[in-house]
Amino acid sequence: MNRVIRILIFSLSLLCLVSCGSRKRIVYLQDAEQVKYSNTSEQLYDAQIKPKDLLTITVNTYDKEVSAPFNLFMPSPATTTSQVALQPYLVDNEGYIDFPVLGKIEVVGKTKTQLESLIKKKLSAYLTEEPVVNVRFVNYQISVIGEVSRPNSFTIANEKINVFEALALAGDMTIYGRRDNVKLIREHSDGGKEIIILNLNDKNLIHSPYFYLQQNDVLYVEPNKARASSSNVSTSTTLWISATSILISVANLLITIYKLK
Repeated sequence: MNRVIRILIFSLSLLCLVSCGSRKRIVYLQDAEQVKYSNTSEQLYDAQIKPKDLLTITVNTYDKEVSAPFNLFMPSPATTTSQVALQPYLVDNEGYIDFPVLGKIEVVGKTKTQLESLIKKKLSAYLTEEPVVNVRFVNYQISVIGEVSRPNSFTIANEKINVFEALALAGDMTIYGRRDNVKLIREHSDGGKEIIILNLNDKNLIHSPYFYLQQNDVLYVEPNKARASSSNVSTSTTLWISATSILISVANLLITIYKLK
């Protein structure tokens, strides 16, 4: 019987080592307590406008009739009593929008603040008072796919989201997702595409230029080897439960064999 107990102790020790190793692979931002606060080289993220973005732009002055020609509204049925909606501007492939009165304006590569300032400057030739210009993205959207609980596309109202916030929207990674090899798929303003590998175990990720996602970014969480080799196993079955079940079965078998001797 002592032999069986020694085997069980050895097996439990081995299981603990395996579980510790597994934990090391699934913890985000490891050793994060060592990351020091610093804002000397980083700026607050502000999205840049790209081709095919949809924008709403409002121009407001104290006298509504003065600013009315510079606002683009959607045509509405004559019978409706609801408030008239703004017509969004579609940024063309060359990076321009066609603005009322002002004509073609190049917007690609500019932030909302930069575009608001540019429009204000152009309107100064037509308005005696400084208008209030507000630019918003209509289609600021990101997608999260792969080994997450709820893969989907998400519209971001505040136009700013980081990698972990995106994963939170998708219900976080499953236990089978690789934290050290998350792929970020991004298309740039010139049409070029790239795939960036993100290591979510790395504490320095928060300082990465790819920590914040841009509109139309796609996050792909790659499955680990356990998931790839057992793709037909239910996602609710964790590695820990599987290993524990195997250990109990082995222990029962050893005890049965010992009793038969």
